[in-house]
Amino acid sequence: MHEERHLKNSDFITDIVIGMSDGLTVPFALAAGLSGAVSSNAIIITAGIAEIVAGCIAMGLGGYLAGKTEQEHYESELRREYEEVDIVPEKERQEVKDVFATYGLDEAAQNLIADQLCNDKHKWVDFMMKFEIGLEKPDSNRAVKSAFTIGISYCLGGLIPLSAYFYTSHPHDGLLVSAVLTTICLFIFGYFKSKVTGQPPVTGALKVTLIGVLAATAAFGVAKLLG
Repeated sequence: MHEERHLKNSDFITDIVIGMSDGLTVPFALAAGLSGAVSSNAIIITAGIAEIVAGCIAMGLGGYLAGKTEQEHYESELRREYEEVDIVPEKERQEVKDVFATYGLDEAAQNLIADQLCNDKHKWVDFMMKFEIGLEKPDSNRAVKSAFTIGISYCLGGLIPLSAYFYTSHPHDGLLVSAVLTTICLFIFGYFKSKVTGQPPVTGALKVTLIGVLAATAAFGVAKLLG
C-alpha cells in the first residue's frame, strides 16, 4: 500500500529554523568576537545574555509583524475578491474556467464545473483566493504563535554557545569549548532541518555549520584586528 508523506505545519518548522539558526549563529559570533577583545568571561556572559534577550524580543516582534501582515494581506485580497464577484461575475466566472483550462479540461467540462462552483459565492471566492491569487487562509493566531516560537527558539539556540563561558575561567578556553559545542549543534540542527524539509541532510548540515563558523571567525578576526 502506497503511503504519501508530506510536510505538515510548515509555518511552525519555518519559525523554529529562523529562531534557532540565528540563535546559534549570532550569540556565537558575538562571544567569539568578545573573546578576542576582552580577558573576562563575566563581560562575555553579560553581553551575551543582553544580546539574547534583545534578540528574542526583536526576532519575536519580527515574527509577530510578519504574521499580522500576512493576515491583513489575505483579508484585503478577500474583500476585493468578494467585490469583484459582485461587480463583474462573468469576468470572475471566466477566470474559473481559465484555471481549469490550464489543466487540459475541454470547454464543456469547464462550463459544468464553473456553473456548479459559482452557485455558492463563498466557495467561489475561496477557489479564486487559492487558485487565482495563490493565497491560503492564514491561522488567526499565526502572529502570536510565530512570535513565541521564534523567540523561544532564538533563546535556546543562543544559550548553547554562551553556556561554555559559565564553566571556563578564560575567554580563550570558553571560545574553544563554545566553538566545539556550537559546531556540533549547528551540524545536528542543519541535518534535521534538511531532513524535515526534504533536502540532502549531510549537505544541508555542512552549509549551516559553515555559515556559523564563518560568522564567528569573522567576528573574532575583527576583534583581534581592532584590538
